[in-house]
Amino acid sequence: QVQLVESGGGLVQPGGSLRLSCAASGSGFSIYNMGWYRQAPGKQRELVATITSRGATNYADSVKGRFFVSRDNAKNMVYLQMNSLGPEDTAVYYCKVWLVKSYWGQGTQVTVSS
Repeated sequence: QVQLVESGGGLVQPGGSLRLSCAASGSGFSIYNMGWYRQAPGKQRELVATITSRGATNYADSVKGRFFVSRDNAKNMVYLQMNSLGPEDTAVYYCKVWLVKSYWGQGTQVTVSS
């Protein structure tokens, strides 16, 4: 059973930065796609950023140039560096890994507020 555990969320002031981490249990994740999604109150879950097994990245337009996704296959980790955060980035952030089947983490809350 694959398990994903996110960390790094919290309260940050507008303009600040946070780095989210997601640790995946098991092995073989180097061939998996990995990524981050978020869900704000009253809204649907949306894609934030993804990274393929070969390192190709994809970002939502709303975070391009501010957020950066990376992975460490040796550690079964995926990261999301978030810069220039604004109140619109407030949401629960979820880690996802997938190949044929998808797996989700439990989410970590990010709140951007002064």
